Amino acid sequence: MDQSSFSGRPASDKGATMPRILIIGFGMTALGFIEKLFSYDTEDAEGPKYAVTVVGEEPWIAYNRVGLTQYFSHRSVEQLYLQPPSWYSSHLTNRLTHVTGDEVTKVDTTSQRAWTKNGLELHYDICIFATGSRAAVPSYTSPADIERTRGVFVYRTVEDLTRMMEYAENAHVKRVSVIGGGLLGLEAAKAATELESISNVTIVERNKWVLSRQLDQEGGRIVLEHVKAFGIDILLETQVKSLIFSEEEVPSLTGLQIHDGTTYSCEMVVFATGIIPRDDLAKACGIEVHPRGGIIVADDLATSAPNVYALGECAAWSGNTYGLIAPCIEMADVLAFNLTEGPTHKMRVMTTPDLSTKLKLVGVNVASFGDYFADQKPPGQVATKHGKHKKATAAYSLPLRSLTYHDPFGSVYKKYIFTNDGKYVVGGMMVGDVNDYTKLHTLVQKRRPLEVPPGQLILGVPGKEGEFDGDDLDDDAQICSCYNVSKGAIAKCVKDGCDSFGDVKAMTKVATGCGGCAPLATSIFNSEMKKAGHAIMNHVCPHFKKSRQDVFMITKIKKLKTFAEVMAEAGENSMSIGCEVCKPAIASILSSLHNEFVMAPSHHQNQDTNDKYLANIQRNGTYSVVPRIPAGEITPVKLKAIAVVAEKYGLYTKITGGQRIDLFGANKQDLPDIWEELINAGFESGHAYGKALRTVKSCVGTSWCRYGIGDSVGLAVELEERYKGIRAPHKIKGGVSGCVRECAEAQSKDFGVIATSKGWNVYVGGNGGAKPRHAQLLAVDVSRSKAVRYIDRFLMLYIQSADRLQRTARWVESLDESGKNGMEYLKKIIIDDSLGICKELDEAMDALVGTYYDEWAEVVSTAERRALFRQFINTEETKKGIELIEERNQQRPADWPEEATSLKFDIQDIPKDDWQWRMVAKASDLRPSSEGSTSAVVNYSDTQIAIFRLHNGDLYATQQMCPHRRAFVLADGLLGDTPDGKPYVSCPLHKRNFALQDGECMTDDNYKIMTFEVKEENGGLLVKLPQPAAIDSVLGTSKWMIKQAKKLVQQHGAKHVEIVGPSEDVANASKTMSDATSGSCGGTTCGNKELEW
Repeated sequence: MDQSSFSGRPASDKGATMPRILIIGFGMTALGFIEKLFSYDTEDAEGPKYAVTVVGEEPWIAYNRVGLTQYFSHRSVEQLYLQPPSWYSSHLTNRLTHVTGDEVTKVDTTSQRAWTKNGLELHYDICIFATGSRAAVPSYTSPADIERTRGVFVYRTVEDLTRMMEYAENAHVKRVSVIGGGLLGLEAAKAATELESISNVTIVERNKWVLSRQLDQEGGRIVLEHVKAFGIDILLETQVKSLIFSEEEVPSLTGLQIHDGTTYSCEMVVFATGIIPRDDLAKACGIEVHPRGGIIVADDLATSAPNVYALGECAAWSGNTYGLIAPCIEMADVLAFNLTEGPTHKMRVMTTPDLSTKLKLVGVNVASFGDYFADQKPPGQVATKHGKHKKATAAYSLPLRSLTYHDPFGSVYKKYIFTNDGKYVVGGMMVGDVNDYTKLHTLVQKRRPLEVPPGQLILGVPGKEGEFDGDDLDDDAQICSCYNVSKGAIAKCVKDGCDSFGDVKAMTKVATGCGGCAPLATSIFNSEMKKAGHAIMNHVCPHFKKSRQDVFMITKIKKLKTFAEVMAEAGENSMSIGCEVCKPAIASILSSLHNEFVMAPSHHQNQDTNDKYLANIQRNGTYSVVPRIPAGEITPVKLKAIAVVAEKYGLYTKITGGQRIDLFGANKQDLPDIWEELINAGFESGHAYGKALRTVKSCVGTSWCRYGIGDSVGLAVELEERYKGIRAPHKIKGGVSGCVRECAEAQSKDFGVIATSKGWNVYVGGNGGAKPRHAQLLAVDVSRSKAVRYIDRFLMLYIQSADRLQRTARWVESLDESGKNGMEYLKKIIIDDSLGICKELDEAMDALVGTYYDEWAEVVSTAERRALFRQFINTEETKKGIELIEERNQQRPADWPEEATSLKFDIQDIPKDDWQWRMVAKASDLRPSSEGSTSAVVNYSDTQIAIFRLHNGDLYATQQMCPHRRAFVLADGLLGDTPDGKPYVSCPLHKRNFALQDGECMTDDNYKIMTFEVKEENGGLLVKLPQPAAIDSVLGTSKWMIKQAKKLVQQHGAKHVEIVGPSEDVANASKTMSDATSGSCGGTTCGNKELEW
């Protein structure tokens, strides 16, 4: 920056109010701290918390010291910059000020001011020393000697390297000696070989092998071979006694004096013998320093002076200083986290740093991890990371064992050290092949027991585990236990010509019982189709011969807002009304894009029953009520409100797995009144009825738990409040755990967040259910705000690209099918922005969550919407559809019969005058609309009749009772039509589809419903019906209501029910009673699980 324009105090009022951080030193650690701080202290709507000033004495901004060797080849310091110059000016005004080419020379910790060599006075609220270190030199020379002689250098800064290159251009300089055979010494020797004038490079190492701090002798020997292959000479077990200089006014180096008395000629020497912390300034300020060097810091990196901290190579923590970049960045992260996330998280402390390394030196990959010399220590003195103490002081009392692999032909050496029982890997080293470094390093860092025998970590896993598509199953393996369908039966269907999973279901009844086998059966079908060379179609349904992803993009790009518009643009027949498959799928897409009220006339027709009435339909036709309880946190006052409502309406109550309270048995007509009371008590819709966010489960975290390190309740509330109401291809569940004990089971959720000592780990793609899947790690140790943003992107990408009714687990798995690693692919998109769409995903999620409204509040606010919940449109009378019994002091529906008996309702010939057109309701009660179909129920004596009106005005009437489970629910089902235009209603319980014209069941020939003629006349709805007694004797509610004491159908053996009476277009032939085969459900639930909520 232009120092003449610099002011020690920020110029703007906003800057003046922000706490000021002064960083002394502008190296890798200083920049690492700034980056960490900014990642936590985001520039959100409230603005950043801190204003930062960083001062460096070198003329350059922070550069990569680890990559110094590259400077010899490109000689451009700009290529070493860790951030481009534009980055420093890209932040908000006063957010970051950087000073180069100046040095802080004085700090007054009382007045909290600092002064620089060039006269700047800097005020601070927090001061951070990041002064780094200087190169150590042996006792036989000194920094002063280096300054007054020629040919002696240290390998530390860009300036050092520039001086080396300039000196090497002298004609007499041909030979270079590098003192030190460690990491830095090998780097320096490699760099020296790239100087054109140098003909000989020699490493002088006092130990028996190079890299003695990272490798054992055998590993060092392999590295030595590579070093020699580069033309570098090695002097091992050699110590230099002194330097030899010419007798000139400015002495020039001519050689080395070895301890054994011999001399070695060279014109340049480079010292790579370690570092010394730069603590002089701190010491002069009265800050306590360690006798062996370094600014003494506590576990939180605080020095002995108030509001002063130290980071990096200059800091002495627990009596140790660290020269590797990883521990320095760890210090920066700890301090940045505590300054920003501390109020909502347990404060972090410095723990024993990981000294593992992975480098490529002189053409060979080298790595060491964990306690890589553990086997050379006495038993019981090996500090491990498997102990409970944060500083890892636990020790193994048993001997350790090591496995060694040495390939002399491939120059590969591996040595892994294990506990005596082989359950844990303690550490190890690698030369040549370091591909397993990350895996093994993680096992040590995460303190995880091995899941495979130790030998497999070196030799690999034999064979291949079976894939999820069932390829490892025998043909006689049972896939569907309800109908005893084998894998071979599915394969045979494909061979016989079935080209859709629906055909396979029809042929075998697989996935039509409990539905639990549907995912595996579908995978087997897809696998068999691939084997047979068939293309697998992922069309939404016959009405939309496109994938859900394609329909989503068409809807988004063309800005379509209704089902009719989508059908016209993307459907096969613009006049079709759709079906029970595509209507909810399109409804979900429209909600994901526009989030308009689902009960609006243009959308209501498309909702499956649960969304249609904003509640989960139960097996007796009643509904459940689930108010939102974010993160499971609820006050006693609200608990009392729920209890009052439950008692008033006689509701069965149960705690859910998502930390909510479910109220069962609510009559549809009571739902608005129930919700009005709950809303007045402060509740909102819990969206348990929708393919939407259900819950974000949490433990108590730091609020109460003695182990908690993160505010799990606070973050869970934030996430649930953020995503509540958004619709998706399938339901979404989340979890937040306050520590690794994982009490909230976050790794079994669609998204989960777990607090760590460094922030939050983000997991995605998990679920329980019939095919559980462990969530996978998406991001590690990220800030709270970044965790939320990553989840934003994951969910929005899922909403836009997943298939219909596809959970996130299956969606993530599907990303693997194209040959790529699905999770790595997601990381590149969500974290690295490899597709350049992160901004669009962020904006889409922000826009979507910004449209939130409470759907039940919308309902109870208007009489018109409340009227949609009436049981009958022609009377205030109500009827129950199933007897209630008492169990464990609560009421529940009577048990269904174990088997669903075949029932077919027919109309037979009787004199026409016994049937009459009867006024049953006003036409307006059906709420006719050109925007969509409508339905309602009328009560005729003891018989319930469903009336349907299509958007084109066509009217149909049927019995209200579905014969499959004798539930009075048909009017609540979705209307659809076949590809040839035949309308039908889909039962909301188990998706039996009944034709509206003749009552035939289109999905199960064991059932048939009665249909009636209906018309509109003079503003009334007329249905052609027999006398009440005649129809009640066949369809009466009291006749078919399931009772615990009488299982009527089974006891009487009824297989066929008749009522005599003609329809003007029904054949006169009388049908005899059929002996239809009973259709077993194999349990109390049945149907196609893909369509269940």
